[in-house]
Amino acid sequence: MNKHLSARFTTVGVAMALAVALSAAPAFADNSIEITTVGSAELTVDYACEASAGVVAIKALMGDVNAELPSATGTQNDVTCDGSRHSATIALEGEQPSAGQTVQVRAALVDGDNNVVTGQVKVVTFE
Repeated sequence: MNKHLSARFTTVGVAMALAVALSAAPAFADNSIEITTVGSAELTVDYACEASAGVVAIKALMGDVNAELPSATGTQNDVTCDGSRHSATIALEGEQPSAGQTVQVRAALVDGDNNVVTGQVKVVTFE
């Protein structure tokens, strides 16, 4: 009898875990960002986010790959979170990279507490 009871609890536990995982997956699967174009004074991203993610802005940073702080930053507050793909251009203010310089570029969807919902990092060398 203990074997049957144990098997039943295991089956119920696995089913509950799957139900929780499957119901939570759509909320996270659709939040994404991709840096598509990097210029010396702006960058373009394609992004998607669900309204439930709480995204309020796209923030971007650019700087020398060995630097501790970014040399240019930007924020785009006009964000549409409806689960569809969108494109946004973020103007960067600060020191612009020079020809031949390799920089690290970061872009992220952020929530109202300035927490990163999702982000991407690229390394780019300017010509």
